[in-house]
Amino acid sequence: MHRRDISRRQFIAKTAAVAGGLFASPVLAAATAKRTAVDQVALGKTGLKLSRLGMGCGSNSGNVQRALGHDGFNRLVRYAYDQGITYLDTAQSYRTHEWIREAIKGLPREKLFIQSKMSGNPDKPLEVLDRFRQELGTDYIDSLLTHCTVTPGWDDERRRALDAMEEAKDKGIIRAHGVSCHSLPALKRSVDIDWTDVHLVRLNPQGAWVDTPAETWNAESNASHVPPVIEQIKRMRAKGHGVIGMKLIGNGDFTDPADREKAIRFVMQSNLTDAVVIGFKSPAEIDEAIMRINNALAATA
Repeated sequence: MHRRDISRRQFIAKTAAVAGGLFASPVLAAATAKRTAVDQVALGKTGLKLSRLGMGCGSNSGNVQRALGHDGFNRLVRYAYDQGITYLDTAQSYRTHEWIREAIKGLPREKLFIQSKMSGNPDKPLEVLDRFRQELGTDYIDSLLTHCTVTPGWDDERRRALDAMEEAKDKGIIRAHGVSCHSLPALKRSVDIDWTDVHLVRLNPQGAWVDTPAETWNAESNASHVPPVIEQIKRMRAKGHGVIGMKLIGNGDFTDPADREKAIRFVMQSNLTDAVVIGFKSPAEIDEAIMRINNALAATA
């Protein structure tokens, strides 16, 4: 055997070893890993994780999901879970707590992220929270929000509820607390106060149903209202708050696939949210959302 052949063989072996070391590097692997809709992602600095895409259980105040019937809803939740969606979003006003309890029977609770919302400022919020847990069939709720705030003084107006949530978090009954805002003044206040762990924010580039200066949840909105919302989201991110985007497909109003594509691509590529939630009524809608999110994320790799 010639020396040249030995040298060539040694060179190939060394090159392969170096390449193998590079691909084994955790840093390189993390940098090249494909991001998907069903990744488990960190929720701000809460220490919690959830799937990047969540299933909303309150479309049209829950009417859409309840119209599926219990069997249909159960199948849809299980389908979502089988695809990797572990985040379920509900609320007191959606009337789907008991539906979720039945749908998740037998699933590992520690793999689920359940977020609910408490309406207003009840007289005995801890008792309301106990009822939530009984309805959901769970010892704890991962994230509990005060629901649908519109005034700049919502934290004072709901002080009893907020204090109870803080107490519940200290006891491990909930793991994080936050707010679902439905106006720009409420949104600004949610960033200002240290109490907020998690924000549920209306976001899409068309401006459908996003927060406006009007102190009402259903004010007419358009694309001109999006930049002020983004400004507040950037403040949330700077503070390490958890941010979940909602109303991505305009409360279901984006019936044109081009609008859904535009909205999902914008949100996924903006790096403004940790996760997003979309209300579904069929496996096909889940498949489409996963596909669009995956494609949008791949385009930024």
